[in-house]
Amino acid sequence: MRLIQIINDIRLKRKLSLIFITVAVLPLLISGIYLTNKLREVMVSNAFEQASDNVERVQKRTAEVINVALDISYQLSNDNRMKSIASRSYDSYNEVIQTYRQYTDIRDYVRLYKEIKAIRLYASNPTMLNNWEFMQPDEQTTKEAWYVSALNKKGLAGWGYIQDERDQKHYLSLVRKINLDDLKNESVLVINVNSDLLNSILSQESFATMIVDDSNNIVAANRPDLYGKNLSAVHAESNMLWQSEGSFDAVMNGKNSKVVIANLNPQNSWNGLRIISIFTISDIVHDANAVIRISAFVVGGCLVIAVLLVYASASLITGRLLRLSKHMSQVGTLSWDSYLDLDGKDEIGQLSRQFNALVHRISQLMFEVEESNQQKQLLLQKQNDIKFKMLASQVNPHFLFNTLESIRMEAHLRGEEDLAQAVWQLSILIRNSLEVGSRQIPLSEELNMVRCYLELHKFRFEDRLQYKMEIDPATEGIEIPPLIIQPLVENSILHGLDRKEDPTLITVRTRLNDHGELFVEIQDDGAGIPPKKMKDLTMRLMDSEEPGNRIGLRNVNDRLQLTYGQGARLSIESEEGRGTCITFCIPKKGVEPVVFSDNR
Repeated sequence: MRLIQIINDIRLKRKLSLIFITVAVLPLLISGIYLTNKLREVMVSNAFEQASDNVERVQKRTAEVINVALDISYQLSNDNRMKSIASRSYDSYNEVIQTYRQYTDIRDYVRLYKEIKAIRLYASNPTMLNNWEFMQPDEQTTKEAWYVSALNKKGLAGWGYIQDERDQKHYLSLVRKINLDDLKNESVLVINVNSDLLNSILSQESFATMIVDDSNNIVAANRPDLYGKNLSAVHAESNMLWQSEGSFDAVMNGKNSKVVIANLNPQNSWNGLRIISIFTISDIVHDANAVIRISAFVVGGCLVIAVLLVYASASLITGRLLRLSKHMSQVGTLSWDSYLDLDGKDEIGQLSRQFNALVHRISQLMFEVEESNQQKQLLLQKQNDIKFKMLASQVNPHFLFNTLESIRMEAHLRGEEDLAQAVWQLSILIRNSLEVGSRQIPLSEELNMVRCYLELHKFRFEDRLQYKMEIDPATEGIEIPPLIIQPLVENSILHGLDRKEDPTLITVRTRLNDHGELFVEIQDDGAGIPPKKMKDLTMRLMDSEEPGNRIGLRNVNDRLQLTYGQGARLSIESEEGRGTCITFCIPKKGVEPVVFSDNR
């Protein structure tokens, strides 16, 4: 009992550290030192054998691929038809094209053999056309080292990393000289080996493996960052650059490595290729299966002992934690009066005491929250009562319309017909504005609102404002979004009439154009808009928001584009001193006339 009390008094962090060191670190450290030495010996031996086998396998498969190109080069060197095509003198381009069309052997080789990417013959024949199969060597090509070497090697094949003019990519290529009709007429045959096939051969290798030519160009590799580079730029080890065969130790990227090199010299070739495989210690972990079984047995024995020790120690901890868990479950059922008593001075004992304090604090907070919610509910109820009373005191639309009607009738009885007419038009304008929703309305309703709006301003400005409406009857039934034309008329009054002393004429026109589209125009001969202000107006049309309380041109422009597309946007033309013209066009797909009933 005294030992248990001492363990319970130890801090939990120290307790877990002691258990970990006793149970895990010491056994694993002892067994790890022993197994690592054995593992390194077996891994290095197995990896070297595997790398040698891999290099030999890659050597054979690569030889199979390049031998296809070598065999094709022999066949083409004895192909009299090809020699005749490359050496004959042509009288016209049509004759060249017809000859190329009839000769399909080169295309057939490329199509039938997946090992071949492309074949081309360089021949000096001014009457011949370049078709990527028969090529006229330019000055730069004739100076290339592979081209000069091919002409000097008297029919031997050579292998190099050559750029193809067609796609500007480099390929492992076979080059050899071919005599045409006589010994003086020479040509160079180039056969590109399929680089994807070579890379697929290397992709099956687990170690870093590459194929390099005699200039140390990496023509194929199973690492994408190596392909196409020069070996001297990637690995500066001198033995790797010049040693043709064998194996040696090297340091690659700061790691001890093993390099295995095999030479590949194709038959009747003046140069060859090398296959290089590199592996480090990290590459050979998977080859130590035999040692892993031994280490698993040793580690397993250590783990058994560790489990027993961990279980004994954990039982002391989990027993107390289980009591704490049960108490937390009781609190989860909103039992705030329960109390937990766990002995010990370690973290679990402190946690139980802090938990009791937390439960007590939560109980107090719950009581305070309930009181706060009751107060908020009472305040919300009083606010709703005030809102209801305020709404009840507001003037409703019926009261407003009835008042305007009473004013109109009184003006009519007193003989003030102009005033009565203005009040009646204002009543119609307000009623229509309040009834506007998201639905579309016939053009005739929108024009009635515009007419009332103009009559009200004519009542205000008298003879200073004149207007006329040129409406095509065929357009009156077309549905449009509400409040589209009225803001444009408002703009004409704002920018035209207010800054001009002479009478101003505002014209509203609607018509269907030749394409069946609705064309609307609002024109005035007012003061016009100065260029600077016109620029500001154009910028406001492009802004996301237009300042002010009016509906605004920006709102009209946005609604037209959202409803009918970009083709329906506003077009504004204005000249200072001569007036302003605003137009928009609704496309044919949006022009659908409404059929009114007889009792509308």
